[in-house]
Amino acid sequence: MLTSTAALATGLGLASCSVPAPRRTGPAPDPLPGKRMSRPRHALLMQVLAHPDDDLYFMNPDTQQTLDSGVPLVCVYVTAGEANGVNRIPGAGPQPADRTAYSSARHQGLRQAYAALLGLPRFTRWQRTVTTLRGDHRAELDTLAHEGRRVELVFLNLAMHTRWGRMGLPSLWEARGLSLRTVVADGSPLRRAGVYDHDGLVDVLAGLMERYRPTVVQTLDPDPDIQHSDEAARRRDSEQPGYSDHADHTAVASFAWAAMIRRVAEATEGGGAVPGFVATSYRGYYNRHWPKNLPAEVLREKAAHLVPYGGAPDWACGNAAGCGDYNVGGDRPLTNRKGWVRSTHYRYPGARTVVATGPDGRLTAYGVLGLRLARWRETARGSGAWGAPDDLGGGPLAPALGGAALGDGRQLLFGLRFSALAGHGAANTREIVLLEQRTPGGRFGPWRGLGNPETRQDRGRRIGSPVAVAAPDGRVHLFVRNADKGVSTRVRGASGSWGPWRDLGGGAVQDGLAAVVDSDGRVHVFAAGRTTVHHWTQDAPGRPMGSRPGTGLPTPGGSPTALAAPGGGVDLVYRRPASARLTTARVGGGRPARMRFDGYGAVGAVPAPAGPVLLGRDRDGRVQLLRDGRLVRRAGAAPAPLEGSVLHLGPDGPAVVGLGPDAAPWIWRP
Repeated sequence: MLTSTAALATGLGLASCSVPAPRRTGPAPDPLPGKRMSRPRHALLMQVLAHPDDDLYFMNPDTQQTLDSGVPLVCVYVTAGEANGVNRIPGAGPQPADRTAYSSARHQGLRQAYAALLGLPRFTRWQRTVTTLRGDHRAELDTLAHEGRRVELVFLNLAMHTRWGRMGLPSLWEARGLSLRTVVADGSPLRRAGVYDHDGLVDVLAGLMERYRPTVVQTLDPDPDIQHSDEAARRRDSEQPGYSDHADHTAVASFAWAAMIRRVAEATEGGGAVPGFVATSYRGYYNRHWPKNLPAEVLREKAAHLVPYGGAPDWACGNAAGCGDYNVGGDRPLTNRKGWVRSTHYRYPGARTVVATGPDGRLTAYGVLGLRLARWRETARGSGAWGAPDDLGGGPLAPALGGAALGDGRQLLFGLRFSALAGHGAANTREIVLLEQRTPGGRFGPWRGLGNPETRQDRGRRIGSPVAVAAPDGRVHLFVRNADKGVSTRVRGASGSWGPWRDLGGGAVQDGLAAVVDSDGRVHVFAAGRTTVHHWTQDAPGRPMGSRPGTGLPTPGGSPTALAAPGGGVDLVYRRPASARLTTARVGGGRPARMRFDGYGAVGAVPAPAGPVLLGRDRDGRVQLLRDGRLVRRAGAAPAPLEGSVLHLGPDGPAVVGLGPDAAPWIWRP
C-alpha cells in the first residue's frame, strides 16, 4: 500500500513536465501515485519516424517480429523525406531535383517494403485516402490488410527545411513563433499543403495515439550521444554537429515523447485511466560508432527488407514519380561505410521489469506502463497469471528500470525521469528517481529525486538507464552511464543516506551496465567498450569503486551479463560483434564453462547448482533458456516479446518475466 498523497507531495519536489497543451493551463504529469490504469485487451504497435526508412534501418528486426506475430502496425512519418529532391540513381550521373517526386518515390518504397513484410507481392495495391487529424490537419493514409494482419502508413509530410534553408523539425522544436509547411507528394490523394506549428504537431501526434490506442510506441532517440566526429565524415553521414544522430531524428523523438506525455495527461484528466502502453526508443546513427551487434542471419533478413524500399528505376510499380529510394536498393545498405543496418540498439537498454518474490511466494513485477511505474501481483503462487496493474506514479519515466533488494527484503526501484521536456529553448532535463519500500512486501515511501551526475542541462540528457546492486555491508551502489560515455555512481549508506555523485573514470562504454557482488562481498561493474569489456570494482568490500583497465577481454558486440563465480571470481557472458555465438570469460581466476547458446541480443543469467541458467532470444526473436545444458524455447507463445525480459530465481526455481506487445506482463516457468 502507498503512503498518502500529502506525504508524497513533499517527498520529491520534481519539476513536472512542461509540454504545453491547449486544453490545459497547468503542468503535465506528476510523480503522485494512485491513478486508475488501463488493462489493454488488444495489441497495436505505433512507430513515430522522422523519415521513410528510419524504421527499416533502426527498428528492425523488432518491427518485423511484432508484425509477424499478428500485431497491427501504424507508422507515422513526420517529414516528407524530400531532402534535396534528388532520387539519386547510382552511376547515372547528375539528376534533377524534384522534391515532390522524391517524397512520392519514398512513399512508394515503403508500400513495397511493407507489402513484402506481409508476405505479399511488392506491388500489391494499397487503399490510399485522406484522413483528418486534430486541428483540422490532413494527411495521406495508406492501408494494407491481409489475412487478419494490417499496416497503416500516415504521412504528415512536413518539409525537411524551412524557406530560409534551416532544418525544419529541429527549428520547429526549438524556435518560437515558427510554422512549417507540408509537402504534397506527387500522386497523393491529398491535394493541398498545410501548416504546422510546434504545439499543433504535438497535438496531432497525441491525437493519433488517442485514435489508435497503441500498446507499444516506438520512437527514435530524443537524447543522442555527444560525438565530435571529423567534420567531413559528419557532413557525409548527415550527423548534427556534436551529436551522433541526424537532427531530424532527435527532434521527432522529442515531439513523440512530448505527445506521449500529453496523451497520458489528457487521458487522466478528470479521473480517467492511465493509457496502457509501453515505449521503446532506438538509437540511430549511433550504430556507426560502435561494434555491430546483429549476427549474419538476422542481418541478412533485416537488410533484405530495404531492397523493396530502395526499388529501382526500371520497376513497373505504377507510380510515375518513382519506385523507391534508389540510393538504398540492392546490396547498398550492406556495402556502404555507415553500417547503420548492421545493428539495432536501444536508447534505454536494460530490464523492462523488476521482479520480487513476496512473503507468500507470489511474484510481484514492476514495470513502466503509460510512462508511470506500475505494479502487477501474481494472483496465486505459481499461477502464472497477473492481477490488474497498480499505479505507483513517478512519471514520465523511460522504459528501463533498476532495482535492488535490501537485506531485510525491502525493494528499491530506480528510474530515469523526463523531469522537463519542453521545446522553444525551455527546460529539457532528466534525473534519476527512487521509490523505496518501507516494509518488506508492503508500503512505499514518497518518490525521491537523486539528481543527475551531470551539472549542465544538455549533458544531463545523455545519461543512461540506472543499474543498482545491494552489497552485503548494507550499502546500495547505483550506476549510470554519463555524458562522457563513462560510468558515474552514487552510494546509499547502510543508514539510508546517499552520498554524492562520483565519476569513476575509465574508458568510453555503451549503456547496458552489468553490476554484481562477488562471493567475497566486492561490487563489480562491467560495460561494453569499443574493443574490450571495461571493469570497475573495489579493492575490498566497503572501499570506493575504481577502474581496472586492461581486462584483455574480447571485443563485445553488446552488453555483458555478470554473475558471481565460485572462489570470488565473476563470470561474464556476451556475444562478440556480428556473432550469434556466446563468449564466456572469468574475471578473478579459473575458467568458466563453455556454453552453446546461439541467438542475438543481450543474455541474462542466474547461478544454479548445475551451472548458470541463461536467458536470451533466438534468431527469430523467441525467448529461449539454457538450463542444465538443455535448450528450451517458450512454447505456444507469439515470437515477439519486447526486449528486456528478466530471469528471476525464486524459491520455486527460475521464472522468466517480460512485457508483451499487448503491454501486459507474462510469466514463463520452464
